[in-house]
Formats: sequence, structure tokens, C-alpha cells
Amino acid sequence: MSYSEPRTLFEKIWKRHEILTRDDGVSLLSIDRHLCHEGSFHAFDKLKMENRTVRCPDLTVAIADHYVSTNFPDQGNEVEALRVPIEKLEVNAKEAGIRLYGVGSKEQGIVHVVGPEQGLTIPGITLVCGDSHTATHGAFGCLAFGIGASEVAHVLATQTLWQAKPKTMRININGSLSDGVVAKDIILYLISVIGANGASGHMIEYAGSTIKGLSMEGRMTICNMSIEAGGRAGMVAPDQKTFDYLKDRKHAPKLKDWDRALMDWQTLATEPGAEFDKEVTLNAMEIAPSLTWGNSPEETLPVTGYIPRPEEEADVVKRETLESTLEYMGLTPGEKLTDITIDRVFIGSCTNSRIEDLRSAARIAKGRKAQIPAIIVPGSTLIKEQAEAEGLDELFKDAGFEWRSTGCSMCVGMNGDITPPGERCASTSNRNFKGRQGPGSRTHLMSPAMAAAAAITGRVTDARDLS
Repeated sequence: MSYSEPRTLFEKIWKRHEILTRDDGVSLLSIDRHLCHEGSFHAFDKLKMENRTVRCPDLTVAIADHYVSTNFPDQGNEVEALRVPIEKLEVNAKEAGIRLYGVGSKEQGIVHVVGPEQGLTIPGITLVCGDSHTATHGAFGCLAFGIGASEVAHVLATQTLWQAKPKTMRININGSLSDGVVAKDIILYLISVIGANGASGHMIEYAGSTIKGLSMEGRMTICNMSIEAGGRAGMVAPDQKTFDYLKDRKHAPKLKDWDRALMDWQTLATEPGAEFDKEVTLNAMEIAPSLTWGNSPEETLPVTGYIPRPEEEADVVKRETLESTLEYMGLTPGEKLTDITIDRVFIGSCTNSRIEDLRSAARIAKGRKAQIPAIIVPGSTLIKEQAEAEGLDELFKDAGFEWRSTGCSMCVGMNGDITPPGERCASTSNRNFKGRQGPGSRTHLMSPAMAAAAAITGRVTDARDLS
């Protein structure tokens, strides 16, 4: 592509970071920011075995989140399988000279919440992490994607990464959102339209008036679940909302550096006439408050919908898959979604644990009482403190919700927070695969307001009915 031709946001960032390209088309990229968590210990072990060191420790930040107990984090985990990865992260960070936001740190939280919060995530950079939902950071107009253990080791050792250039896809969403419709509904609806593999092999750029109208928190939610649509990454062009969010963040550029950075960031947006390999256009008015009913994010319906009937599916394979899903989920064909009982509620995760999400849930919970167990897990220590300063913790506790410390919690089912076998969880997280929240667990993904409404009523509930 000639630079005289209109370029996309992705193309601009890729070209800036492309060091060389092999004959097979795979490029070596320079990496500006590397975030790691407890699961990265395999990569550190690999470096030690090969007698290699971390090349640029100042460009890596270690954050404890996946294995952290949200009940008593200051006391440490009593279960060795959970404690050891946290301790390994602490040791590896200290030995390598890497900044650590560990248990007890003021900056600790979920990695994809802390990065933007601390100003570590800025427009135009390449950012990687050994976690698939690294796409979250693309909301700031950077190229952010998850990597595997061997790739983590490569980045630690070289500050570079070999990558095949993905195709590009623009998703245009235009129009005003109906009352009660939020970012979580948008991304669930999108996945239901294009499918869980609809963006496979593509880098997604989200555009249109609806996306522009979202807060940075909303944009992060959208980009976070790009992976559930099959995308390699998700991006939103930086604009004034982006700059306002980053201004005065701890690690964002300061003074003259800010002025220079801002001038550069303002040049990153996709240029008119730039071409994408694939484009999808959606009407925001067609989106309703939604939730998943099955074991894939694409199995999404509006809250007013009904469970599909297998006999109405002509394709034999799809019909058999549908029957299997309904059996696992314990659902009846034709059942009204709002008749589905819920056993417990989880409000948290890197998808929906920011202050905007907590406020949304609080508006539903205020003055009401939860009928089932429900936990609130803020995305970072700073968010927790902000929520407490606003009185949200007391509001939730008065409503019968459990107020927790920060961590990944029930999103991953690997830190003591799980949904028991056969139980049904209304969750604000990003994945509803079989066993995602614990063996035999049944997960329904939805927005914070919808999850709070489920806690109040004990069943799937249209949050608009409680507004």
C-alpha cells in the first residue's frame, strides 16, 4: 500500500512498528507495552532455562489478578495452587526489575482495567498480554492483542514479536440507542448477527455514531469481547473522549510530552476512503437489552425472547447441537427467557467492573433486596475506593449484595469463586462456555443492570422494568 492512499488506523500503527517482513509475509513488530499476570510464570521459566534476561523491564508491568482471592486478599490464599502463582509473579518481577502491582498494592486490579486506569494504555502503541481479552485496550486507538506463553517469553527477551498481518474489518454502528441499551447489549447483539467466528482472522475497527457516543468504559466493553466474535483485536479511533480520559493519568505523557503526543494521536484516525477487507453495518435502534441463553456468545437473544425450538432447525448438525446445548443448560424449548430462574449473580470481570458499570447496577439495586447470592467485584483497588467514596458499597450491602475486593473472581472460576454444578449464574463477564465459571456451571451473559435485576427478582428480568 502506498502512503499516498488513504490508510486505516490499524495500517498506520502496524507500519510504525513493522521492523521487517519475511518472505512468508510474517512481520517482526516492536512492542511498546507488555502486561503480564500470574499465568506468565511459564514464560519466565523458559527464559531462565535458556539463560536469558528481560530485555526492557521498564516496558513490562506485572499485575496480580487471575488467582487473587476477592474475599481476603490481604491474608493471601490458603490454597497452595492459588498462592504459588502469585508468589512466582512477585519473585519474577523482582528479579527482572519489572514494576509490580501485586496483592495489597494501591494500583492492583484486573490487568485490562489497570492498564487504562494508570495511563499505561495510550493511542498508537502496540500492547500485548498473555490473555485473550487484551483487545480491551484497543478502545484507546492502539493495537492490543493476546499472546501465548511462548510469545510472552519472546516479548520479554526481545521486546519484539513475530505476527502474521490480519485482515481488516470495520463494523459500523449508527443511530441512537433505545432506553436501557448499553455497550454489553451492543456487543452481544453483534456477535449474534455475525457469529462467534464472524471476524475470524480480522482486526476489527468499530466506527459510527453509536460508537462515538459511547463512553470510554463502553468502548472498552465492546473491544473486550471482540475475541468472542472471532476477531484478533478490536479498535476505536482515538478522539476527544479518549484524550480527556487519559489526561493526567499517572503514566500518561505530561506537559510538553503530552502536547507532542496529542498532536500525534490526532493523526491516527482512519482516513476517508480507506478500504477494509470486510464491512458490517448495524442499526442501533434494532438492539435491545440482551443476554445469552446457550454456551456460545452468539447464542444471544433480546430479554423479551424465547428459547429456540430444535424441531424448527432444518440443519441436522445444528439441530443436534441445539439439543445438546439445551440439555446442558437445563432449558425448555419455547421457554420465555424471563421465566428462567437464576441461582446467583456475578458483577465484575474485565468486561464490566468499572465505575460506570457499578453505578448502573446500583441504580437497579437501590432500595431493593437481592433474592439470591450476588457478588460485586470492582475492577481495581482505585475503582473500589471510588465506589466506596460514592457510597455504592453501602448501597449494595443494604440490598443484600456481597461487596468484594478486586480480582478476576468468578469470570475464570480458578480462584475460589465458582458457580456450583447445575446452578445458573447471571454474569457480566465475557464467556459462557461449558464449565467456564466452574464444572457444570450454567452462565448467562448480560449487562450490569440486567444482572442486578436478576439478583433482585431471582430470575431473568428486563432491567427496564425496575428502572
